[in-house]
Amino acid sequence: MVKRRLYPILRKRLREVPAVVLLGPRQAGKTTLALALGEKLGSIYLDLESEQDQAKLAEPELYLNEHLGKLVILDEIQRIPGLFPVLRGLIDRARRKGNAKGLYLLLGSASLDLLKQSGETLAGRVSYMELDPFDVLEIGGPASDRDRLWLRGGFPESYLAPNASRSLRWRLDFIRAYLERDLPQFGPRIAAEALRRFWAMLAHLQGGLLNVAQMARNLGVDVKTAGGYIDLLVDLLLVRRLPPWHANVGKRLVKSPKVYVRDSGLVHALLGVGDKETLLSHPVVGASWEGFVIENLLAVVPEGAQGHFYRTSGGAEIDLVLSFSDGRLWAVEIKRSLSPHPEKGFYVACEDLKPERKFVVYPGDENFPLGNDTQAMPLQAIARLLAGKG
Repeated sequence: MVKRRLYPILRKRLREVPAVVLLGPRQAGKTTLALALGEKLGSIYLDLESEQDQAKLAEPELYLNEHLGKLVILDEIQRIPGLFPVLRGLIDRARRKGNAKGLYLLLGSASLDLLKQSGETLAGRVSYMELDPFDVLEIGGPASDRDRLWLRGGFPESYLAPNASRSLRWRLDFIRAYLERDLPQFGPRIAAEALRRFWAMLAHLQGGLLNVAQMARNLGVDVKTAGGYIDLLVDLLLVRRLPPWHANVGKRLVKSPKVYVRDSGLVHALLGVGDKETLLSHPVVGASWEGFVIENLLAVVPEGAQGHFYRTSGGAEIDLVLSFSDGRLWAVEIKRSLSPHPEKGFYVACEDLKPERKFVVYPGDENFPLGNDTQAMPLQAIARLLAGKG
Protein backbone atom coordinates (compact mmCIF):
# COMPACT_ATOMS: atom_id res chain seq x y z
CA MET A 1 0.00 0.00 0.00
CA VAL A 2 1.56 3.28 -1.10
CA LYS A 3 0.71 6.08 1.29
CA ARG A 4 -1.00 8.88 -0.62
CA ARG A 5 0.04 12.44 0.16
CA LEU A 6 -3.54 13.59 -0.28
CA TYR A 7 -4.94 11.44 2.54
CA PRO A 8 -4.39 13.84 5.48
CA ILE A 9 -5.25 16.86 3.32
CA LEU A 10 -8.53 15.28 2.21
CA ARG A 11 -9.40 14.28 5.77
CA LYS A 12 -8.77 17.84 6.97
CA ARG A 13 -10.83 19.31 4.11
CA LEU A 14 -13.80 17.12 5.01
CA ARG A 15 -13.71 18.60 8.52
CA GLU A 16 -14.09 22.06 7.00
CA VAL A 17 -16.71 21.82 4.22
CA PRO A 18 -19.93 19.87 3.53
CA ALA A 19 -18.76 18.29 0.25
CA VAL A 20 -15.48 17.55 -1.48
CA VAL A 21 -15.18 16.69 -5.18
CA LEU A 22 -12.14 14.46 -5.73
CA LEU A 23 -11.13 14.43 -9.39
CA GLY A 24 -8.67 12.15 -11.11
CA PRO A 25 -8.35 9.83 -14.11
CA ARG A 26 -9.77 6.34 -13.89
CA GLN A 27 -7.59 3.87 -11.97
CA ALA A 28 -5.57 6.64 -10.27
CA GLY A 29 -6.62 5.35 -6.85
CA LYS A 30 -9.57 7.60 -5.95
CA THR A 31 -11.78 4.76 -4.76
CA THR A 32 -9.01 3.12 -2.73
CA LEU A 33 -8.22 6.44 -1.03
CA ALA A 34 -11.89 7.20 -0.38
CA LEU A 35 -12.58 3.76 1.10
CA ALA A 36 -9.51 3.98 3.34
CA LEU A 37 -10.74 7.32 4.61
CA GLY A 38 -14.33 6.08 4.88
CA GLU A 39 -13.18 3.14 7.00
CA LYS A 40 -11.71 5.57 9.52
CA LEU A 41 -14.68 7.93 9.53
CA GLY A 42 -17.55 5.51 8.99
CA SER A 43 -19.23 5.91 5.62
CA ILE A 44 -21.71 4.73 2.99
CA TYR A 45 -20.17 3.94 -0.43
CA LEU A 46 -22.16 3.97 -3.67
CA ASP A 47 -20.68 3.17 -7.09
CA LEU A 48 -22.85 5.01 -9.61
CA GLU A 49 -21.70 2.68 -12.40
CA SER A 50 -23.35 -0.20 -10.51
CA GLU A 51 -27.01 -0.85 -11.37
CA GLN A 52 -27.57 -2.09 -7.83
CA ASP A 53 -26.27 1.13 -6.28
CA GLN A 54 -28.12 3.24 -8.83
CA ALA A 55 -31.33 1.48 -7.78
CA LYS A 56 -30.77 2.65 -4.20
CA LEU A 57 -30.97 6.19 -5.52
CA ALA A 58 -34.28 5.76 -7.32
CA GLU A 59 -35.57 8.17 -4.65
CA PRO A 60 -32.27 9.93 -3.89
CA GLU A 61 -33.54 12.45 -1.38
CA LEU A 62 -35.29 9.78 0.64
CA TYR A 63 -32.26 7.44 0.66
CA LEU A 64 -29.63 10.09 1.37
CA ASN A 65 -31.75 11.76 4.04
CA GLU A 66 -31.67 8.49 6.00
CA HIS A 67 -27.87 8.78 6.13
CA LEU A 68 -27.67 12.51 6.80
CA GLY A 69 -24.78 13.21 9.18
CA LYS A 70 -22.74 10.26 7.91
CA LEU A 71 -20.09 10.54 5.18
CA VAL A 72 -21.57 9.35 1.87
CA ILE A 73 -19.07 8.48 -0.88
CA LEU A 74 -20.52 8.75 -4.40
CA ASP A 75 -18.19 7.25 -7.03
CA GLU A 76 -18.35 8.37 -10.69
CA ILE A 77 -20.68 11.20 -9.75
CA GLN A 78 -20.73 12.54 -13.32
CA ARG A 79 -22.96 9.56 -14.20
CA ILE A 80 -25.92 11.13 -12.36
CA PRO A 81 -25.55 14.93 -12.54
CA GLY A 82 -29.15 15.27 -11.39
CA LEU A 83 -27.96 14.45 -7.87
CA PHE A 84 -26.37 17.88 -7.38
CA PRO A 85 -29.63 19.77 -6.62
CA VAL A 86 -30.62 17.01 -4.18
CA LEU A 87 -27.26 17.30 -2.41
CA ARG A 88 -27.66 21.07 -2.18
CA GLY A 89 -30.99 20.69 -0.39
CA LEU A 90 -29.63 18.07 2.01
CA ILE A 91 -26.54 20.16 2.80
CA ASP A 92 -28.69 23.20 3.52
CA ARG A 93 -30.95 21.10 5.76
CA ALA A 94 -27.91 19.83 7.66
CA ARG A 95 -26.57 23.39 7.98
CA ARG A 96 -29.78 24.50 9.68
CA LYS A 97 -29.23 21.71 12.21
CA GLY A 98 -25.60 22.76 12.69
CA ASN A 99 -24.17 19.51 11.27
CA ALA A 100 -22.89 20.23 7.76
CA LYS A 101 -19.24 19.16 7.72
CA GLY A 102 -17.95 16.16 5.82
CA LEU A 103 -21.28 14.98 4.44
CA TYR A 104 -20.31 13.99 0.89
CA LEU A 105 -17.19 12.83 -0.91
CA LEU A 106 -17.85 12.91 -4.65
CA LEU A 107 -15.45 11.04 -6.95
CA GLY A 108 -15.23 11.90 -10.64
CA SER A 109 -13.04 11.00 -13.60
CA ALA A 110 -14.08 13.86 -15.91
CA SER A 111 -13.38 17.39 -14.80
CA LEU A 112 -14.84 20.27 -16.81
CA ASP A 113 -18.48 19.21 -17.01
CA LEU A 114 -18.41 17.98 -13.43
CA LEU A 115 -16.90 21.23 -12.20
CA LYS A 116 -19.52 23.20 -14.08
CA GLN A 117 -22.41 21.10 -12.80
CA SER A 118 -21.28 21.03 -9.18
CA GLY A 119 -20.05 24.63 -9.19
CA GLU A 120 -23.37 26.01 -10.37
CA THR A 121 -25.42 23.93 -7.95
CA LEU A 122 -23.18 23.59 -4.89
CA ALA A 123 -21.55 27.04 -4.90
CA GLY A 124 -20.24 27.83 -1.43
CA ARG A 125 -20.77 24.25 -0.30
CA VAL A 126 -18.06 22.30 -2.12
CA SER A 127 -14.26 22.12 -2.35
CA TYR A 128 -12.25 20.58 -5.20
CA MET A 129 -9.19 18.36 -5.04
CA GLU A 130 -7.32 16.33 -7.66
CA LEU A 131 -5.71 12.93 -7.15
CA ASP A 132 -3.00 12.19 -9.68
CA PRO A 133 -1.38 8.77 -10.17
CA PHE A 134 1.61 8.03 -7.92
CA ASP A 135 4.28 10.74 -7.85
CA VAL A 136 7.95 10.71 -6.94
CA LEU A 137 7.33 11.76 -3.32
CA GLU A 138 4.82 8.99 -2.74
CA ILE A 139 6.94 6.13 -4.01
CA GLY A 140 10.19 7.33 -2.37
CA GLY A 141 12.86 4.65 -2.38
CA PRO A 142 16.07 4.32 -4.39
CA ALA A 143 16.79 5.56 -7.92
CA SER A 144 15.55 2.23 -9.35
CA ASP A 145 12.07 2.96 -7.98
CA ARG A 146 12.06 6.39 -9.60
CA ASP A 147 13.17 4.85 -12.91
CA ARG A 148 10.35 2.32 -12.60
CA LEU A 149 7.89 5.18 -11.99
CA TRP A 150 9.14 6.93 -15.12
CA LEU A 151 9.01 3.79 -17.27
CA ARG A 152 5.70 2.38 -16.01
CA GLY A 153 3.94 5.61 -15.06
CA GLY A 154 2.09 6.26 -11.84
CA PHE A 155 -1.16 4.33 -12.20
CA PRO A 156 -1.08 1.99 -9.19
CA GLU A 157 -1.81 -1.24 -11.09
CA SER A 158 0.92 -0.45 -13.61
CA TYR A 159 3.57 0.71 -11.14
CA LEU A 160 2.97 -2.15 -8.68
CA ALA A 161 2.76 -4.92 -11.31
CA PRO A 162 5.09 -7.86 -10.51
CA ASN A 163 7.07 -7.45 -13.74
CA ALA A 164 7.49 -5.14 -16.74
CA SER A 165 5.43 -7.27 -19.13
CA ARG A 166 2.44 -7.35 -16.77
CA SER A 167 2.71 -3.61 -16.34
CA LEU A 168 2.77 -3.01 -20.09
CA ARG A 169 -0.19 -5.35 -20.58
CA TRP A 170 -2.19 -3.44 -17.96
CA ARG A 171 -1.50 -0.12 -19.71
CA LEU A 172 -2.47 -1.50 -23.11
CA ASP A 173 -5.72 -2.82 -21.61
CA PHE A 174 -6.30 0.57 -19.96
CA ILE A 175 -5.89 2.33 -23.31
CA ARG A 176 -8.19 -0.17 -25.02
CA ALA A 177 -10.88 0.32 -22.36
CA TYR A 178 -10.81 4.07 -22.86
CA LEU A 179 -10.92 3.74 -26.65
CA GLU A 180 -13.77 1.24 -26.71
CA ARG A 181 -15.85 2.21 -23.69
CA ASP A 182 -15.13 5.58 -22.13
CA LEU A 183 -14.37 7.95 -24.99
CA PRO A 184 -17.45 7.01 -27.05
CA GLN A 185 -19.62 7.95 -24.06
CA PHE A 186 -18.30 11.50 -23.98
CA GLY A 187 -17.42 12.46 -27.54
CA PRO A 188 -18.54 12.01 -31.15
CA ARG A 189 -18.14 8.46 -32.38
CA ILE A 190 -14.89 7.79 -34.23
CA ALA A 191 -13.55 4.33 -35.02
CA ALA A 192 -11.38 2.96 -32.20
CA GLU A 193 -8.48 2.48 -34.62
CA ALA A 194 -8.58 6.16 -35.61
CA LEU A 195 -8.61 7.12 -31.94
CA ARG A 196 -5.64 4.85 -31.28
CA ARG A 197 -3.73 6.61 -34.06
CA PHE A 198 -4.74 9.91 -32.50
CA TRP A 199 -3.31 8.86 -29.11
CA ALA A 200 -0.15 7.49 -30.71
CA MET A 201 0.29 10.79 -32.55
CA LEU A 202 0.03 12.65 -29.24
CA ALA A 203 2.70 10.35 -27.77
CA HIS A 204 5.02 11.07 -30.72
CA LEU A 205 4.34 14.80 -30.23
CA GLN A 206 5.08 14.64 -26.49
CA GLY A 207 6.22 18.09 -25.39
CA GLY A 208 5.68 19.64 -28.82
CA LEU A 209 3.61 22.68 -29.76
CA LEU A 210 -0.01 21.78 -30.34
CA ASN A 211 -1.06 22.13 -33.97
CA VAL A 212 -4.64 20.87 -34.18
CA ALA A 213 -4.95 21.61 -37.91
CA GLN A 214 -1.93 19.43 -38.70
CA MET A 215 -3.24 16.61 -36.51
CA ALA A 216 -6.63 16.80 -38.22
CA ARG A 217 -5.00 16.52 -41.65
CA ASN A 218 -2.90 13.54 -40.57
CA LEU A 219 -5.98 11.75 -39.24
CA GLY A 220 -8.30 12.68 -42.08
CA VAL A 221 -10.83 14.42 -39.81
CA ASP A 222 -11.94 18.04 -39.60
CA VAL A 223 -10.28 20.51 -37.24
CA LYS A 224 -13.34 20.77 -35.01
CA THR A 225 -13.37 17.01 -34.42
CA ALA A 226 -9.63 16.87 -33.66
CA GLY A 227 -9.90 19.86 -31.33
CA GLY A 228 -12.89 18.29 -29.60
CA TYR A 229 -10.92 15.15 -28.85
CA ILE A 230 -8.01 17.13 -27.46
CA ASP A 231 -10.51 18.93 -25.21
CA LEU A 232 -12.00 15.61 -24.16
CA LEU A 233 -8.65 14.03 -23.27
CA VAL A 234 -7.77 17.15 -21.25
CA ASP A 235 -11.16 16.93 -19.53
CA LEU A 236 -10.52 13.26 -18.69
CA LEU A 237 -7.18 14.30 -17.11
CA LEU A 238 -5.18 12.18 -19.56
CA VAL A 239 -3.60 15.01 -21.59
CA ARG A 240 -2.17 18.34 -20.47
CA ARG A 241 -2.07 21.51 -22.51
CA LEU A 242 0.76 23.48 -20.92
CA PRO A 243 0.00 27.12 -21.68
CA PRO A 244 2.64 29.61 -22.82
CA TRP A 245 3.66 32.39 -20.44
CA HIS A 246 2.39 35.74 -21.61
CA ALA A 247 4.13 38.82 -20.30
CA ASN A 248 4.87 42.28 -21.58
CA VAL A 249 8.56 41.71 -22.24
CA GLY A 250 8.72 43.46 -25.59
CA LYS A 251 9.42 40.23 -27.50
CA ARG A 252 7.45 37.99 -29.83
CA LEU A 253 6.25 35.06 -27.74
CA VAL A 254 5.09 31.63 -28.86
CA LYS A 255 1.33 31.52 -28.31
CA SER A 256 0.49 27.85 -28.93
CA PRO A 257 0.35 25.51 -25.90
CA LYS A 258 2.58 22.48 -25.53
CA VAL A 259 0.84 19.12 -25.36
CA TYR A 260 1.73 16.17 -23.12
CA VAL A 261 0.20 12.78 -22.45
CA ARG A 262 0.20 13.18 -18.69
CA ASP A 263 1.28 9.70 -17.63
CA SER A 264 4.72 8.66 -18.89
CA GLY A 265 3.74 4.99 -18.74
CA LEU A 266 0.93 5.60 -21.23
CA VAL A 267 3.37 7.43 -23.54
CA HIS A 268 5.64 4.41 -23.53
CA ALA A 269 2.79 1.93 -24.03
CA LEU A 270 1.47 3.91 -27.01
CA LEU A 271 4.94 3.81 -28.57
CA GLY A 272 5.59 0.14 -27.80
CA VAL A 273 8.35 0.86 -25.26
CA GLY A 274 8.36 -1.89 -22.65
CA ASP A 275 11.71 -1.63 -20.85
CA LYS A 276 14.27 0.97 -19.81
CA GLU A 277 16.88 -0.06 -22.37
CA THR A 278 14.42 0.48 -25.22
CA LEU A 279 13.33 3.79 -23.72
CA LEU A 280 16.86 5.14 -23.40
CA SER A 281 17.49 4.52 -27.10
CA HIS A 282 14.11 5.81 -28.28
CA PRO A 283 13.73 9.29 -29.85
CA VAL A 284 11.01 10.14 -27.27
CA VAL A 285 13.35 9.74 -24.28
CA GLY A 286 14.03 13.46 -23.74
CA ALA A 287 10.43 14.54 -24.22
CA SER A 288 9.23 11.67 -22.02
CA TRP A 289 11.55 12.73 -19.20
CA GLU A 290 10.45 16.35 -19.61
CA GLY A 291 6.78 15.43 -19.34
CA PHE A 292 7.47 13.14 -16.37
CA VAL A 293 9.24 15.95 -14.49
CA ILE A 294 6.52 18.49 -15.29
CA GLU A 295 3.72 16.20 -14.10
CA ASN A 296 5.52 15.36 -10.87
CA LEU A 297 6.22 19.00 -10.07
CA LEU A 298 2.71 20.19 -10.89
CA ALA A 299 1.35 17.40 -8.69
CA VAL A 300 3.08 18.81 -5.61
CA VAL A 301 2.99 22.60 -6.11
CA PRO A 302 1.25 24.67 -3.43
CA GLU A 303 -2.40 25.52 -3.93
CA GLY A 304 -2.81 28.40 -6.36
CA ALA A 305 0.49 27.81 -8.18
CA GLN A 306 0.39 27.39 -11.95
CA GLY A 307 2.68 26.02 -14.62
CA HIS A 308 3.57 27.54 -18.00
CA PHE A 309 6.41 27.39 -20.49
CA TYR A 310 8.19 30.39 -21.97
CA ARG A 311 9.50 30.65 -25.51
CA THR A 312 10.28 33.57 -27.79
CA SER A 313 10.69 33.59 -31.55
CA GLY A 314 14.36 34.41 -30.91
CA GLY A 315 15.01 31.12 -29.11
CA ALA A 316 14.81 32.15 -25.44
CA GLU A 317 13.08 29.29 -23.62
CA ILE A 318 12.20 27.94 -20.17
CA ASP A 319 10.72 24.44 -19.99
CA LEU A 320 8.56 25.18 -16.92
CA VAL A 321 7.71 28.53 -15.35
CA LEU A 322 6.09 28.09 -11.95
CA SER A 323 4.05 31.09 -10.87
CA PHE A 324 2.95 31.25 -7.25
CA SER A 325 -0.08 33.02 -5.81
CA ASP A 326 2.14 35.69 -4.22
CA GLY A 327 3.61 36.66 -7.62
CA ARG A 328 6.93 34.82 -7.35
CA LEU A 329 8.31 32.94 -10.35
CA TRP A 330 10.59 29.92 -10.50
CA ALA A 331 12.30 28.90 -13.74
CA VAL A 332 12.84 25.17 -14.27
CA GLU A 333 14.97 23.71 -17.07
CA ILE A 334 14.78 19.94 -17.58
CA LYS A 335 17.78 17.89 -18.74
CA ARG A 336 18.16 14.14 -19.18
CA SER A 337 21.91 14.21 -18.46
CA LEU A 338 24.12 13.61 -15.42
CA SER A 339 26.15 16.69 -16.47
CA PRO A 340 23.36 19.17 -17.10
CA HIS A 341 24.11 22.57 -18.58
CA PRO A 342 21.35 24.98 -19.62
CA GLU A 343 21.42 26.49 -23.08
CA LYS A 344 22.04 30.19 -23.57
CA GLY A 345 18.33 30.61 -24.33
CA PHE A 346 17.46 29.64 -20.75
CA TYR A 347 19.55 32.46 -19.30
CA VAL A 348 18.20 34.93 -21.87
CA ALA A 349 14.66 33.95 -20.89
CA CYS A 350 15.52 34.37 -17.22
CA GLU A 351 16.72 37.90 -17.99
CA ASP A 352 13.28 38.53 -19.49
CA LEU A 353 11.24 37.13 -16.59
CA LYS A 354 13.62 37.66 -13.65
CA PRO A 355 12.49 34.59 -11.67
CA GLU A 356 13.23 34.43 -7.98
CA ARG A 357 14.90 31.02 -8.33
CA LYS A 358 16.39 29.04 -11.22
CA PHE A 359 16.74 25.26 -11.33
CA VAL A 360 17.92 22.56 -13.68
CA VAL A 361 16.23 19.22 -12.92
CA TYR A 362 18.35 16.21 -13.86
CA PRO A 363 18.26 12.44 -13.09
CA GLY A 364 21.12 12.43 -10.57
CA ASP A 365 21.12 12.36 -6.76
CA GLU A 366 23.03 15.50 -5.68
CA ASN A 367 22.39 19.23 -5.61
CA PHE A 368 25.13 21.46 -6.99
CA PRO A 369 25.46 25.04 -8.29
CA LEU A 370 25.82 25.74 -12.00
CA GLY A 371 26.60 29.46 -11.84
CA ASN A 372 24.35 32.41 -12.64
CA ASP A 373 22.39 31.63 -9.44
CA THR A 374 21.18 28.38 -11.00
CA GLN A 375 20.98 25.14 -9.04
CA ALA A 376 21.12 21.62 -10.46
CA MET A 377 18.71 19.50 -8.46
CA PRO A 378 17.27 15.96 -8.62
CA LEU A 379 13.56 15.67 -9.28
CA GLN A 380 12.75 14.33 -5.83
CA ALA A 381 14.64 17.21 -4.17
CA ILE A 382 12.81 20.01 -5.97
CA ALA A 383 9.52 18.13 -5.45
CA ARG A 384 10.19 18.09 -1.70
CA LEU A 385 11.01 21.79 -1.85
CA LEU A 386 7.73 22.58 -3.58
CA ALA A 387 5.75 20.42 -1.20
CA GLY A 388 7.26 22.25 1.77
CA LYS A 389 9.29 19.25 2.87
CA GLY A 390 12.70 20.40 1.63
